[in-house]
Amino acid sequence: MRHSLALAGLLFGALPISPLVAQAPCAPVDPYDSGGPLDADEAVYDVHFYDLAVTVNPADSTISGRVDIHARVVAPAWRIAFDLDTLLRIDSLGLAEEPGALPFVRCGGRVRVALPVTLQPGAIMTLRVAYSGHPRVAPRPPWDGGFQWARTRSGAPWVATSNQMLGADVWWPVKDHISDKPDSMAISVTAPGSLVVASNGRLQSVDDAPDGWKTWHWFVSTPISTYNVALNIAPYRTIDTTVASVAGDSFPVVFYVLPEDYAKGVAFFPEILAQLAWFERRIGPYPFRADKYGVAQTPHLGMEHQSIIAYGANFDNRAMTGVDWGFDALHQHELSHEWWGNLVTNADWKDMWLHEGFGTYMQALFLEDTQGVDRARAFLRAIGRSVANRAPIAPREATSTQRIYGNDIYFKGARVLHTLRWLIGDDAFFRAIRRLAYADDAAAQSTDGSAVHFATTADFITMAEQESGRDLGWFFEVYVFRAALPALVSAQMGDQLTLYWEAPNDLPFPMPVEVVIDGAARRLDMTDGRGSVRVPSGAAVEVDPNAWVLRGR
Repeated sequence: MRHSLALAGLLFGALPISPLVAQAPCAPVDPYDSGGPLDADEAVYDVHFYDLAVTVNPADSTISGRVDIHARVVAPAWRIAFDLDTLLRIDSLGLAEEPGALPFVRCGGRVRVALPVTLQPGAIMTLRVAYSGHPRVAPRPPWDGGFQWARTRSGAPWVATSNQMLGADVWWPVKDHISDKPDSMAISVTAPGSLVVASNGRLQSVDDAPDGWKTWHWFVSTPISTYNVALNIAPYRTIDTTVASVAGDSFPVVFYVLPEDYAKGVAFFPEILAQLAWFERRIGPYPFRADKYGVAQTPHLGMEHQSIIAYGANFDNRAMTGVDWGFDALHQHELSHEWWGNLVTNADWKDMWLHEGFGTYMQALFLEDTQGVDRARAFLRAIGRSVANRAPIAPREATSTQRIYGNDIYFKGARVLHTLRWLIGDDAFFRAIRRLAYADDAAAQSTDGSAVHFATTADFITMAEQESGRDLGWFFEVYVFRAALPALVSAQMGDQLTLYWEAPNDLPFPMPVEVVIDGAARRLDMTDGRGSVRVPSGAAVEVDPNAWVLRGR
């Protein structure tokens, strides 16, 4: 498309200085980094509905599609932006409300669009984008994602997407920012008629398309993070049932399994249902009962795609953890994200530990409830060996997925929660995490998507403080806003054992410690970070033998 000098000035002209602006108007934007400060041209609108239609051709590894972005303008907008991988062409772009094409420039992965007039706050617009091409092939899915063009053991096409770390813009035009979920979404996928398309939401219909192809129409009735929108395409067979929820209603559960693994799928299905029932009892009702709980067998390990989680563990309990803990850890972890990630979503990626740390701690709780406390402690000790402490698990500044992602948001996050549980007690701890999931009973009973919400670390601190009646600022300052762990030092003079904490930067750290003397356990208060206890001569002493408290030594 040719642009006049006047139009170039319009598109590239200077913007007022704003904390939202992450780069100059057409500085190249990395298409493979998701999140960070919100671009000013994306901040001017709020998406309430995506209508996505895409054709997937496994024969030549291409896609072609169209998306209507229905949005409300929230600030005066003479220019807007969205995101799309540079590997994909834009075939046409315009407003559904206005005839004609709109001028645009591609600034790396960001597309900036000049509007014909300044749209005022409250205005409704529909941006229609047609696109096509060879989407990014995932180098190492799901961590380094994109499209996977695989084959089943029988040689049939097996297609899957995974793009949490990169953003949905690797395969469709979208406002790629965690802070903006559409209220609902339509997903129509056309593929060869011999294949089944498993996607998010509830299946509305399957229509015949030309040349023996079919179009699968899905509808997501609740808010959804765009990185969760997923395609799973294979000659699937389905295993399904309807389950009763603790909320008093019921919802469908569907497992999309390869024909070669159908018998294994039937054998595994009861475990899917058992894990689902456990989460409902522990945390609250399954959040997306209006749509479904879906599981799709995938050629990559797994991902938490809302209402259609990706399952690639090959029915091996060790696939995710390397250890058989007596349950399918991959499925249990991805299922956990229906609550921690999809119901409760970090408002910025700096708080991603609310997804991964909570999800990992659910495995310890599951072991505690099903195999006993000793097995749960063994799990927590095992993951503790992978804590690296390279950076805070919740940095204070806005960040992106690529910068926050690492083992610590999983393993240190889980250990932090376990330590908090020791500090404030089970009653306050479980009230706080259930409240983080559901604000009240009305939210837990709802099915209209109103319970879906954003959260920050600060929100969880407030809830934990309110439920425990304690000031916990010192706890979170050391454990989540700092990288280094506190160290516990002991000294004994005569029959007096003294313990004291060495916290990073000499921060206050009055963390109580369990001390066991000749088999008798006591909770030693550490006022001002120090405490003493009398130890009879010859007595056996153990300090924190159950590893309640996360520490450097």
